[in-house]
Parts: sequence; C-alpha cells; structure tokens
Amino acid sequence: MPQLPSREMVEGPARAPARAMLKAAGYDREALEKPLIAVVHSWSTVTPCNMHLRGLAEHARAGIAEAGGTPFEFNTIVVTDGIAMGTRGMRASLISREVIADSAELALRGHSMDGVVFIVGCDKTIPAAAMAAARLDLPSVILYGGSILPGRVGGKAITIQDVFEAVGAHGAGTIDDAALEAVEAAACPGAGACGGQFTANTMALAMSFLGLSPIGLNDVPAPDPAKPAAARAAGALAVKAVREGLNARRFITPTSLRNAAVAGTATAGSTNLILHLLAIAREAGVEGFELDLFDAISRETPVIADLKPGGRFMAPDMSAAGGTALLGRRLMEAGLIQDAPTIGGGTLFEAFAGAAETPGQEVIRTAADPVKARGGFGICHGNLAPEGCVVKLAGHGALRFVGPARVFDGEEAAFAAVQAGKITAGDVVVIRYEGPVGGPGMREMLQVTAAIQGRELGDSVALVTDGRFSGATYGFMVGHVAPEAARGGPLARLRDGDRVLIDVEARRIETDADLAARPLPDWQPSAEATGAFAKYAKLVGSAAQGAVTL
Repeated sequence: MPQLPSREMVEGPARAPARAMLKAAGYDREALEKPLIAVVHSWSTVTPCNMHLRGLAEHARAGIAEAGGTPFEFNTIVVTDGIAMGTRGMRASLISREVIADSAELALRGHSMDGVVFIVGCDKTIPAAAMAAARLDLPSVILYGGSILPGRVGGKAITIQDVFEAVGAHGAGTIDDAALEAVEAAACPGAGACGGQFTANTMALAMSFLGLSPIGLNDVPAPDPAKPAAARAAGALAVKAVREGLNARRFITPTSLRNAAVAGTATAGSTNLILHLLAIAREAGVEGFELDLFDAISRETPVIADLKPGGRFMAPDMSAAGGTALLGRRLMEAGLIQDAPTIGGGTLFEAFAGAAETPGQEVIRTAADPVKARGGFGICHGNLAPEGCVVKLAGHGALRFVGPARVFDGEEAAFAAVQAGKITAGDVVVIRYEGPVGGPGMREMLQVTAAIQGRELGDSVALVTDGRFSGATYGFMVGHVAPEAARGGPLARLRDGDRVLIDVEARRIETDADLAARPLPDWQPSAEATGAFAKYAKLVGSAAQGAVTL
C-alpha cells in the first residue's frame, strides 16, 4: 500500500493532540491505523436532487468500514438550478461549483484524508467533485445520487422542463391557472435530480466515461431499492483504490476527457458539459483539451440516445434499456471512443462488452441508425464571439439562422418581452451582461428559452447570450459568447435591428454592423456583486476556458 497522507496526522508522539481529539469523536487507535476515507456529500433539505444524499452517505460509510477503512463524513453546499432559475439567486449557481470544490479540497487536505467518496446530486456538485478530485489527486470515487422518476399528467410523463414551458404557455394564454398548477404539482414526484438528459444526468454520464464513477452505479435512479447497495459498493471501491494507489489523475486524461465529450454529444446532452470538462481538464493539468475540440467531436458523433429535452425518453428509461454500458458498447462498436481505465476495475471496453440490452428498447440506437446524424453541439467564432461560443443543436435540425437582433441587458428584460408578446418569428434575442463577470455568475437562461418554447416560437427564434443554458433548454440557442459583454466583448456594442448571422456549418457568428465604430456602453457591475460574488467576478476567467477561478 502506498504511503498514506493520514500518517502525518495520526502517527508519532507529536500527533497525540490530534489523536486525542479524534478519539473524542469516536475513533480509537485501531480505527486510526486504517486508511482514512472521507465521504463528501451535498445533502440538503432544499431540493429533491440532494435530499436523499445523507442516507446514501451512511451506506458509503458502511462500505468503507466493511472493506477495512475508516470513514469520515463532510458536508458541503448545493445551489439548485431548478429552484433558483430566473431569479437573482441563479447567479450563485456556477459560483457554487468553485465553492464546493474549494471546500472539499480544504476539508480533505486539512484533515489529511487518504481517499474520498463524493456523493453528488444537483448540477454543479458533479463537476465540482471532479475538480476537487483533480486538484487533490487522491483515490476518488464519484457516486451520483441518481435521477428522479418522471411525473405524470393525464398519462403523459413529464419533468421540470414541462413546468418551465407551461409558464410560457400560461403567459401566452394557451393554458389556464389550473392547468399550470396541475403540471407544477406532478412534475417532481420525489427524490432525485432532474430526469431528462439535462446537466445533472449529462455530467453523471461524463463521470462514468472519465473513469471516476464505476460503470452502472450512476444509472440507478434515486428511489431505486438498489441505490443503497451502489453507495456501499462505492465506499468499498474507495478503500481498494487507496490500497492500489489509484489516484484521480490516473483517470483524468486527454483520452477520458474526449470519451466524456463523445458520450455527452451522443446523448444530445447539456452544453454545460463543455464548460465543466474544460474546467476539469484545467484542474488536472491536461494540456490541449480546448473548446474547438467539441465542434470536431460533434461533427463526428451522431446522437444515438433519444432523450429529453429534444427527444422522447428520460434517464430512468435509459437505465432500463441498458444504461451507460449499452451506450458505451454502441460507441465502442462505432469506433467513436477509446479504451481507458475505470475506478470500478478493468477498463471501459471490458465493462461495455458485457452490456445487456433490454429487448425492444427504443432509447439507445446505433451509429448506423441514429436519432440525428450530427451531434448536439457546435462551436462558432466571428466578430460577435472572437474567443468562441457554444451552439446547442438539440431539438431542431437547423444549422443556420439570420435575423435582426433584439438586445436586452439581462435575463429579466428578455423574459418580460417574451411574456408580453414582443418577440416575433425571425428575431435573434440577445441577452448580454450575463457572463461569468457580468452576472456575476453566468446564469442559465431557461426561464427565457422555455417561455419561447411555450409560445411556440422555438423553431423560429434564435437566442444569443454570454450566459449559459440549462440542460433542459432546446431550440436554436447560442451561449457562452466570449469575450463577454462585461469585459468589452462585441455583444456590448450590438444594437436592436443589427443583422446577426449564425452558421454552424461554417462555424461563424457575426454581424455586418460596424461595431468598432461604436463606443462601449457605460456598463456598471450589479449592486449585488459583493462578497463571494465580487470575489468570483474578480478571479474568474473566460467561459471559453471553463470559467475557472485559478
């Protein structure tokens, strides 16, 4: 077994004070002689995504103890996108990714832990766990708390996506108060993260392809009776990883990052995958993993999973169809991914070779018979985005859009215009000053995009922003525009009526307006940019590089 970091904390006469305090917490000499394994989770009563994680932590601790380790437990925060969306609180979401990674790093280094099980739920907790694992380079296992099950209205399966779109339909007058309340009451039936291939499920899939999550454990839905056993297995694997010296950076490589990007593309997953994988790569010191790689991957990778928001099915359906292993087998057979090690033991290809497919399933198709021939992302550059931007292609087939700009300084103004019926077919809705610095915090624009869908304008309106999109967003949507308006990016000089061209095949986003001849508006930071928000705005980098604070 490799030299353990915990020995510095618990061995020798000088460490008697530390041992005295640990003994007061219930750890005797025998416990302190074993590998010390942390369980870090983001349990909270505020959200269904994370409200069950404390129970899973108990099972992970049991798995650690049974495998010969000594478990310790730490809690960190969560900011829940589905609750904060459309409010000022949403500015805290991406910032929380950094805070979660920082707090995990500090707790684990501060207490000389030998390994860690991260139990994660809502969106930012998942990449934050991988970022902390990359920084610490400890043996690390990431376990996703699992997807929520679908709600039902009138026999139709629904998710939180349907609630946001119902708000748009309500604003358009196509449904009444009672219909909106019925969708609201039914959409979230219990524990688990949002059920479509939104950010949480996209990132949980990415963790498996990165090799940091054992194949199959993240597939198990939150309320499934098998979930506690998955947590127990994760705990045992962490002890095994410590004994074998399987540190996190062994798994986070150019190959595994590319595999994770391919998997997200093949499922038409969240554009947040791009932001988060770039951040994880930088934390791990991986060179050459850059924004433009996602465009090449998307052109080569067909969408083979028919999942919401653009498709028909949800994460529990994919799990029942054959799950991550079946998706991986399809990608392996098509030559779209490369073999790599996984924390569960062996390699990805060994795990995928044993995939079982449920007869008659329609969720996961083949590369020869895809849902869409082209993947779910596009990366464009031009005089509106010199550093690049991300186009979300899920849910529509268009690759080109031209229209007049409708420019809004912030999400609230754009949402009000949509709800008031002031956006019409052919418009390019531009929402600026919502980037990492401008927000600060790079809010997601789901409230606006869902309202556009609710008004049945999804196929006839484009949206461009230096903010982000929820995984539940679909339509012709362009985000992560860099440099952002708050840093003097071109969106700051755009005006109502300027012609905007978005051409995904040509990889261009541009206007023929003479932006250079216009002065920069006198933008001032939000009055709310104080405390952690001000610190983040001062330290954060470009979205084109993951919006990290290093």
